[in-house]
Amino acid sequence: MSATVIDMARRTITGVAVAAGLCSGAQAQDTPASSDPAKAMIGAWEFSNADHDKVCRFNFRADAAGSGYRVDVDRSCAGLFPPTKDVAAWTIDAFGTLRLLDARGNVAIELTEAEAGIFDGFQPGEGRYILQSAAAVVPVRSADDMIGDWAVARGTGKPICTLTLANSPAGANALALKIKPGCDALVTRFAPTAWRIDQGELVLLSARGQSWRFEEDDANTWLRVPESADQILLVRQ
Repeated sequence: MSATVIDMARRTITGVAVAAGLCSGAQAQDTPASSDPAKAMIGAWEFSNADHDKVCRFNFRADAAGSGYRVDVDRSCAGLFPPTKDVAAWTIDAFGTLRLLDARGNVAIELTEAEAGIFDGFQPGEGRYILQSAAAVVPVRSADDMIGDWAVARGTGKPICTLTLANSPAGANALALKIKPGCDALVTRFAPTAWRIDQGELVLLSARGQSWRFEEDDANTWLRVPESADQILLVRQ
């Protein structure tokens, strides 16, 4: 075989290899990295209804299970959410659709990613479901968490009053509150006598039916809402 023919053959083989490499590269770029959404699911998650008065836990695992991956479901889930009793596996696609599967691979519950770490879905007869990563769940404070002394402070951080949130009843759905001597007129005019936790907010109540509402900023600081130019804080003592 002549050198010219050999050179032509080599160029042809090289051209085919380059073209194949380009095609495979383009396909790799066009194909979503399906493993990334799956990796983000591994770990503990909280499953609840929209009112968050029914809550249980899922633990998503990387072990293969039927046509998906293994999921451990709390025993309490079936009593709270009947469709979860058959859930044995899970899958998620590149578009954020999470499917909880039964042992035969049928979809028992389907959820869609609303934002990072949060999925939601709707089940006829059950209503709205919310699935949140355990790391993203904001703890809901109970009355027991709040009992004790708190300072009322303005936005500058200077305390203007100290009050005690007690655990003794003070009327329907409320607990007793005591103001310590030396409080600023802002607080004495309001004259709170009771308190309660309402949908995650701390509410101070006066005998005249007025209320101040606070939302948690961190474990030891709560901010009065709605915010104003003269911000009022509650600070754990």
